[in-house]
Amino acid sequence: MPNWDIASTCTIEGKKGLLLVEAKAHDKELSDAGKSQPTTPNGQLNHERIGLAIDQANSGLTGLLAGWALSRGSNYQLSNRFAWAWKLATLGVPVILVYLGFLNAMEMLDRGQPFKTHTAWEACIRNHAKNRVPDDAWNRKLEINGTPVWFLIRSMELGLNKCRLVFHKSKTSSLCNARIKCFL
Repeated sequence: MPNWDIASTCTIEGKKGLLLVEAKAHDKELSDAGKSQPTTPNGQLNHERIGLAIDQANSGLTGLLAGWALSRGSNYQLSNRFAWAWKLATLGVPVILVYLGFLNAMEMLDRGQPFKTHTAWEACIRNHAKNRVPDDAWNRKLEINGTPVWFLIRSMELGLNKCRLVFHKSKTSSLCNARIKCFL
């Protein structure tokens, strides 16, 4: 199961579904790497299952729209996200998969080039997904056995310079909880 930046239930066309978000703040967060090779026999079995699942998703998506080339061997994170969205839809769960770019995240300059505009973010993700995801799969609804799935490119600017971290002590434990208050 992937680690999603955001996973939430939602209602899609009147049916309970899932909103899955993969968020990026700079260009170096997009990796062309394949899934790393396992070092244990159990890891090898899991590696094989993942490869089969991605191949199934690729075949299923290709049946809807030509040009898919999901792979365990390269662009693994991207391929894995689309494979999960496809699998959920085959199980009758509507899905919205959002690739969210945070704009002007200048606090990330030491890690990579922040996205300055929505156009720059969209060009970056489309280029990253090129040869894996058909260009016309983005920003539209596909139906998998009658179940809607959306693959969206969105962006937002989150002014962290306008936010502060607020800590408060829990009444039921000695732990501190934190929340971010933003003044946008």
